[in-house]
Amino acid sequence: METTAAAQLAPFLDPLALALVGGGTLLAMFLRTPFRDAMRGISALRVLPRRRFRADPGLAQITALGRIVRRHGAIALDKAVIADPDIAAAAAAIVDGATPDEVRDLLHFRAVERAERHRGAADLWTGAAEAAPAMGMIGTLVGLVKMFATMNDPDAIGGAMAVALLTTLYGAILANLVAQPIAARLRRRAGQEARERERLVAPLAELAAIEPPRRATWREAAA
Repeated sequence: METTAAAQLAPFLDPLALALVGGGTLLAMFLRTPFRDAMRGISALRVLPRRRFRADPGLAQITALGRIVRRHGAIALDKAVIADPDIAAAAAAIVDGATPDEVRDLLHFRAVERAERHRGAADLWTGAAEAAPAMGMIGTLVGLVKMFATMNDPDAIGGAMAVALLTTLYGAILANLVAQPIAARLRRRAGQEARERERLVAPLAELAAIEPPRRATWREAAA
């Protein structure tokens, strides 16, 4: 059974066609995007198998942090173990004397930065979806040129024609079944996370209001 399936798939596998489409698409991705952003876009694939971000554990921790502030003061947050980066950044700002409005501004700034990173990752894969069919057409032209160059060799015509056809096939598959779905899923994940993190803003601002700031403003202290 496995041998039969492999024999049926064999005509659709061509290393040269794969190299033309896959390598060309990868090259286009790195030429369109700065290297660091491209690597972030590729590393973003790790989030797809994970569970979606939920704010509920963070809200529970903020409630616990509120009890700590009421008992021991805001300075006690400096010793708290906080895994979430937004909660950790807000807690550090509160320890430095941030007001509720300044905590909101901090979280808004972090949200904008996160949205930009997520948009860049999704755009990388959208660009790959646009480039893959073009690489397929280039591979088709390469195959046709090779075919016409070997018209006197009947044995070589079949291989050249296979490259011409398979590159178009690979480009369509890579664009519509790989790159575009990845871009769509990354955008959905980013939107869902942004909505969930918005739930953290008000409780963290309330956390900053429990104890009056010890300094005039957090921004002045940071300066």
